[in-house]
Amino acid sequence: MGKSKKILIAIFMTLGMVLLGALSAKAQMAVPNIDISFKNASSPQEFSKGLQILIWLTVLTLAPSIFIMTTAFTRIVIVLSITRQAIGTGQLPPNQVIVGLAMMLTFFVMSPTIGDINEKAFQPYMDSKITQEAALKRGVEPLRQFMFRQTSEGDLALFVKLSKIDKPSSINDIPTFVLMPAFVISELKTAFEIGFMIFIPFLVIDIVISSVLVAMGMMFLPPVMISLPFKIILFVLVDGWNLIAKSLVMGFS
Repeated sequence: MGKSKKILIAIFMTLGMVLLGALSAKAQMAVPNIDISFKNASSPQEFSKGLQILIWLTVLTLAPSIFIMTTAFTRIVIVLSITRQAIGTGQLPPNQVIVGLAMMLTFFVMSPTIGDINEKAFQPYMDSKITQEAALKRGVEPLRQFMFRQTSEGDLALFVKLSKIDKPSSINDIPTFVLMPAFVISELKTAFEIGFMIFIPFLVIDIVISSVLVAMGMMFLPPVMISLPFKIILFVLVDGWNLIAKSLVMGFS
């Protein structure tokens, strides 16, 4: 199996681990061997196995949302979208390009975390060196460390208070289902702070162009038509995409 295939498998395993890590605070659940058949359950064990299959199908359905909410994707895609809106190019670059670039940058940022999950959890489990429960615990830990680094103390304290759990003595005592919403809130705040800084130079150009047009008596000429070329050329001259990609990646280091 090639290295790229192992990384992809580790990514999908990570998505399942995140949700299972959140659920583990409420209940322990074994991963079933999926065998789809239609027959009456003759024992509580068979009925429980059917519920486990249903839960795993739900995990697979929610996998894209889990990936978006627990990685760098949220911050990156918001910043790229705000950048496009600040320039004023409408749907250029298209949504597919924005999301695709956000995905690539996310894989780049998350590659150390994915590598840790693959090395510490996935490969030992595939080699039958550790149990399923140990693999899940080891797999969630690198992702938790990543989220803790990007989560503000205020947001974390808010959800610890709202969850009404006992006051944790360390970050290791904070459940994953408490960490995840705090991480998302922190990412949204950071993304909009970066977006505000990106908007400022383009806003200045719009104000200057509008003032010039009013002074020339050309009040019926849309300022956007005049300012758009200047904003595009400014963005190109400063190598804007390079600066944004660099700042986004370095922001997670």
